[in-house]
Amino acid sequence: MGIFQTRLKVLVEEHHRLIERKNETEQLGNGIYDRYKYPVLTNDHTPIFWRYDLNEKTNPYLMERIGVNSVFNPGAIEIDGKIYLITRVEGYDRKSFFAVAESKSGVDGFHFWDYPILMPETEEPDINVYDMRLTRHEDGYIYGLFCTERKDPDAPPGDLTSAIAQCGIARTTDLKKWERLPDLKTKSPQQRNVVLHPEFVQNKYAFYTRPQDGFINAGSGGGIAWGLSEKIVPAVIDEEIIVDDRQYHTIKETKNGQGPTPIKTEKGWLHIAHGVRNTASGLRYVVYAFLSDLKKPWRITHSPGGFLIAPKDSEYIGDVGNVIFCNGVVVRDTGELLIYYASSDTRCHVATTTIDKMLDYVINTPADPLRSYACVEQRSLLIKKNLELMQDATGFLAQVKK
Repeated sequence: MGIFQTRLKVLVEEHHRLIERKNETEQLGNGIYDRYKYPVLTNDHTPIFWRYDLNEKTNPYLMERIGVNSVFNPGAIEIDGKIYLITRVEGYDRKSFFAVAESKSGVDGFHFWDYPILMPETEEPDINVYDMRLTRHEDGYIYGLFCTERKDPDAPPGDLTSAIAQCGIARTTDLKKWERLPDLKTKSPQQRNVVLHPEFVQNKYAFYTRPQDGFINAGSGGGIAWGLSEKIVPAVIDEEIIVDDRQYHTIKETKNGQGPTPIKTEKGWLHIAHGVRNTASGLRYVVYAFLSDLKKPWRITHSPGGFLIAPKDSEYIGDVGNVIFCNGVVVRDTGELLIYYASSDTRCHVATTTIDKMLDYVINTPADPLRSYACVEQRSLLIKKNLELMQDATGFLAQVKK
C-alpha cells in the first residue's frame, strides 16, 4: 500500500472514530448546568473532502490542500427533532464562512453537511462573515443575523487593519436556501452582536444591538441596546436605547453583547450574553445571563452577579485565549436547555441544563453589589445563614464545616 492509500485509511478511520465518539458529562458540576468531557465540534470534525484533494494523481502525498483552522461560535436551532448548528468555520487563510452540522442527541454525533453555506453577497461584498444568531420569527422565516466585516474605506494608506463591522441579515425556511437582505442600518459607526427578537413588538421588528465607536473598542457605546424597525426589508433603526449597560470593574467593563435569541419563559425572557473585561494578558470573555419582562423585553427584571460560564482547563487555550462566547441555544420540548458555546475561538462545546434551573439561577442569585465592601457583606450573609443551619442540623449537614 502506497503513501496515499496508507494515509487515507488512517484519516478515514480517525475521522469516523471522532464523529462516533460518545460524549459524557463531567462529574458533579455546579448545579446550574452540566459541562461535557469533549467538544462537540472541532476543525477535525470537518469532512476530509473539504480539506484534502482525494485524487491520487493530483495529490500523491495526500497533502492537506485547503486547511480548516477552527470551528466555533455556532448559532443553533432544532427542526423536526434534530439539532442544527450553523458554525463559524475559519480556514487557514483567516476567512470565515458558515457551515451546518446536525445531530440527533445535541451532545455528540454531529456531522457536517456536504457543502458549506454559500452566503449571497450584497452589492458591497463581505470580506468576512461570522457569528450567526438564528431566530425563528413569528413572521414565518428563520433569520440569520451575523457580522459582516469590510475594510474601512477611510483608513489611511498602508493601514490594513482598520475595519467596519455591520449586521448582515439573511433568511431561510430550510437552512439550505438563503435570501440575503440589506444590512441593518443604524446610526452607530460599528455594529456587531445583533440579535432579532422572535416576536413583533408594537407591530415592529425588534433588535438587540451593540452600538460601538470602533471595530474593537466600544468607545461611547454603552452596552446592549434595543431598537425597533418598521420593516425587515430594509431594517432601519432610528433610535437605540441601552438596556444592559457596561459597568466599571465588572465582567462587562470593556464591552458586552447579546448572545443567542432570548428564550420566552413563563417568568420572562431569558437572555444569555457575553461580557468582556481587559486583563494584563488581553481581553477576557465570559458568558452571563439575565431576565427581562415578558411584555417589555427591554426592561431587565433580574440580573445575577458574575458570570454563568467562564473558561475552564483546556478551554483557556486556543487562537484567542481566555474566551468563552455563546450565540446559540436550543430549548427542547422536555424543558432541557442546550447551551452551545465556543472556547478561545477554536472549538464548540455544549452545556446542558433546564429552563427551571436557569430561572432559579437568574431569579435567586444575587446581583453584583459593585463594591468590595458590599460583596463581603453579601457573602457574609450567606455564610451566617449556613453556619446557623449547620449548627442546628444533625447528621451529614453538620459535618460540612468539619
